[in-house]
This record gives sequence, C-alpha cells and structure tokens, in this order.
Amino acid sequence: MSAPRTSAYFVCGGKYHDFDFARSEILKLLLEHECVRTRVAEDYRDLDALLASDFLVTYTVDVVPDEATAARLRDYVAGGRRWFALHGTNSVLRYVKGRGWEAPRSSPTFMQTLGSQFVAHPPIAPYRVEVTAPAHPLVAGIEPFEADDELYLSELHGPLEVLLHTRYAGEAAGFVERDWSRDEPRPVCYLKRVGAGEVLYLTLGHARGRYDMLPLMPEYPQVERGSWKAPAFYELLRRGLRWAARLDA
Repeated sequence: MSAPRTSAYFVCGGKYHDFDFARSEILKLLLEHECVRTRVAEDYRDLDALLASDFLVTYTVDVVPDEATAARLRDYVAGGRRWFALHGTNSVLRYVKGRGWEAPRSSPTFMQTLGSQFVAHPPIAPYRVEVTAPAHPLVAGIEPFEADDELYLSELHGPLEVLLHTRYAGEAAGFVERDWSRDEPRPVCYLKRVGAGEVLYLTLGHARGRYDMLPLMPEYPQVERGSWKAPAFYELLRRGLRWAARLDA
C-alpha cells in the first residue's frame, strides 16, 4: 500500500550562497518519495500556503520573517508540525564598516523557535563532526566524518537534543563577535521541541558559485560545495526529510 500524500513547503533563498544548487539537490531528494508534493518559495511571505503544508524545509541565509509571522510559524510547529532547517536558516547578517559582520538579535521569536542564532564562523576549513547521540535513529550508524564547511558558532536557545557536534576554540575573523576561545562542543545537528512539534536543525550545507557574492564582488574565485561532497551529508539529508514527512512512523 502506498504512503498517503503529504505536502512540503520548501523555503530556499537569501544571500551569498548557491541557492540554485541547494534547491536542485534538495528537490531531488524530496522527489525520491512519490507521496511528497512540494511547494517552493524564496521567503515566508505566502504564510497561508506555508501553514497549509504538512511539514517545512528551509535552506536560507539572512531571510527572516517579521515578529508576527514568526509567532505564527512557532504556533505552526507547536501544533504538531515538523520543520527541517538547514545551514543558514538561523542567520541575520549586517556588515558594520570597520568592524565586520554582525548578527543583530532582531528576530527573537524566530530564533527561539529554531533553537539557535548564527553569530560567526571561522574561515572555511575541514573539521571533524562527531556523533553525540549514536543510538538516535537520525544518526545511528553514521561514523564521524570530515566536513569542509562553515563551522557555525551560534547563540543557543535550548533545551536542545544534540545529535552531532564538533569542537572549536579560536577566532572568527571578519565577524564582530570574533572571540570563541572557550573550548566547548558546538552543535552541528540537533532537535528542538516546540509544543507538540519539533525542529530538526542541521548547520552543514555551505555552497557558493562564482556569481553568488554579488554585489560585493563581480565574480567569486572558486566554486565551493562544502559538505555536499560528503556521502554522510546526503544520508543526513535523506533521514531528515523522511523524519519531517513522517515516513518512518
């Protein structure tokens, strides 16, 4: 017997990343499930369509709703829905001349719902992702792996159930909040309970093409694919999408 139809709302857009690539890859994974029908948007403005969906997937950078919309998103999840949030969904970016990139705390309801707010990252370089909760089905059987990605240094809004983590102690050059010298686990993937629903957040997934830094520069010197080169990342995506669509229930 085939699985019943379920509807996804996929928000993909923002700044300084290759959203064409990420959108294409995530849609391919959603299309592996005949029962999932997906509607795609660049932001949260069509809120009625979003709220009518069975689950939410987001891959954004510096795309946040206003507080009223964020409150309705929180209620959407709290009512029993699932939200699979990827990479820069928790980011708000502003450039301060002479100081670098800052993360304004201007979207408190949105970030509280997500469970974190991006603050900074060190220069992109490989780092080791460790499995925090090896018995959890979302990460069971996943071995520690190298991620050549943006290592997210975030302000956390718990309680969180951390599934994957890494460690980092040092500086985040180019960011206003650059001192991260305290050595502690940095969540890479976690679950955040919101009422009767839940958010699954996976910080991996950096992607940038040659023309994705406009208007800051006309052409970026290289194409970056981050964790999209790692088989473990695709396995995490597949599991996350099945979780969001409740296909393992």
